[in-house]
Amino acid sequence: MLASKYFRSMKDGFMQPLPEIVPLIVYTAATVLIIGGLLLAAWWLGAKSTSRNKEMPYESGVIPSGAARRPLSVPFYLIAIFFIVFDVETAFIFTWASVWEQLGLPGLLHITFFIVVLLLGLAWLWIKGGLEWGPSAKKRVCGVSDESGNS
Repeated sequence: MLASKYFRSMKDGFMQPLPEIVPLIVYTAATVLIIGGLLLAAWWLGAKSTSRNKEMPYESGVIPSGAARRPLSVPFYLIAIFFIVFDVETAFIFTWASVWEQLGLPGLLHITFFIVVLLLGLAWLWIKGGLEWGPSAKKRVCGVSDESGNS
């Protein structure tokens, strides 16, 4: 029976997993104990006194002013997403470059396809104006002409 390969029957008819799960249980228990111990130590050893200055948010030595929940502009998120995309691309290309001799022509074709797709996405984004968020982009959207008289 195939199931007997993976499970052992107990006397009362329930199935018991093989002992391969025991190291996972020990690892999980050790991890929970270590994390719990560190949290308990931080609570026990941490400062118990509080003051108005301690409860103020720390702004790199500058006294905070204004609301902390003001929304960030869309270009900030675009720059963050571009960084993540190109950072991951760089990780793939460096990994490919370290084993390019073993990958041969199929590896070259795959990385070429990968780079071409990313460049096509970048070109599409450029054409759609997704890379323009400065003052010149605002002028074009509002219909205001620049110094040369072009709108």
